[in-house]
Amino acid sequence: MFRALREPDHPVAFSFDGRPLQAAQGQSLASALLAAGVRHFRTSTVSGEPRAPYCMMGVCFDCLVTVDGVQNRQSCLVEVRDGMVVESQHGARTLIAGDLR
Repeated sequence: MFRALREPDHPVAFSFDGRPLQAAQGQSLASALLAAGVRHFRTSTVSGEPRAPYCMMGVCFDCLVTVDGVQNRQSCLVEVRDGMVVESQHGARTLIAGDLR
């Protein structure tokens, strides 16, 4: 469905759910994941159904992932970085003591 038009000039390495991937420096995380063939970024908090980016501009929240241990990151608004560890987000985020201020 999605594919890169050319090989990146300055590739950066990152991972998604333990799978090593590469993307172009400056590329959004959502577009990099879609180009790598990732079809499901998270599961719905209500039904558990798989979700993927919809709007690609930060409005819909369907592209939420965990980036370097931080939950609820909108992958369409995050620039991919070298060494970034990205994980699928399943259901609602986990609340940690001190989060409710």
